[in-house]
Amino acid sequence: MKILCDVHITYKVVKLLIDKGIEAVHINQILDKWFTKDHEISYYADLHDYTVVSKDADFKDSHLLRNTPKKLIKINLGNISNKELLVIFDAHWQSFEKITEQGKCLIEVNADSITVLL
Repeated sequence: MKILCDVHITYKVVKLLIDKGIEAVHINQILDKWFTKDHEISYYADLHDYTVVSKDADFKDSHLLRNTPKKLIKINLGNISNKELLVIFDAHWQSFEKITEQGKCLIEVNADSITVLL
């Protein structure tokens, strides 16, 4: 599993995943950092087999309409605390890993559910 976190995802998620042995990177560490356009992030993620993690609805729209990024974890939790987001990733990262290994997918993380579209 390889994760690419968008600009509004805390670095702590990247650290948590790395600590679990997952290859994870934050967009602010690569490409044009926070200036990188969404389509460039999607292209890079698809080219290097990353799953994009984002709160940005534009990625969901692009996934559904243009099939890019191929793998997306869309966070629909508003302005939850970093601590809460870390708890969610810590509890579900193994499921996320199994789902993303299957190929194209959209995982939506909501307050009371996780929805998967393959």
